[in-house]
Amino acid sequence: MNRERKFMRAAIREALKAREIDDVPIGAVIVLDGKIVARGYNRTESSQIAINHAEIIAIEKACKKLKSRRLDGAEIYITLEPCAMCAGAIANARIKRAIFGAYERKSGCAESKYPVLSDNGLNHTVEYLGGVEEAECAELIKDYFREKRKENA
Repeated sequence: MNRERKFMRAAIREALKAREIDDVPIGAVIVLDGKIVARGYNRTESSQIAINHAEIIAIEKACKKLKSRRLDGAEIYITLEPCAMCAGAIANARIKRAIFGAYERKSGCAESKYPVLSDNGLNHTVEYLGGVEEAECAELIKDYFREKRKENA
């Protein structure tokens, strides 16, 4: 299993934790020097706090653990292309590389909607790779919203 798939599998495990608490199943892990230093999963629904996205939680944990607001050299693995808020936080944290699973065509801010990660108008640009374990990551989201539609029918 290659590096990207290995760490995306860890992000998927985080997404499953979100699903267990009936939250949108998105997970993230931050890797530095080949080791996971922080994990996060969505808690927006369970906490009713808009910024409790997987990426924000993982970034906060990594900053605390490493005692630095800058995560130079780190990579973040996310099951879904980041939104504008999360892409901005990834760039602000100086994360070197973002790897995501499913594309978010409506609001993704790596490449689908707005190229926030690679915008050279920011102080830091982030390398990115999309589509890692894409089918499984996309299916997690689709299943979640399919179930929500059934519940609300």
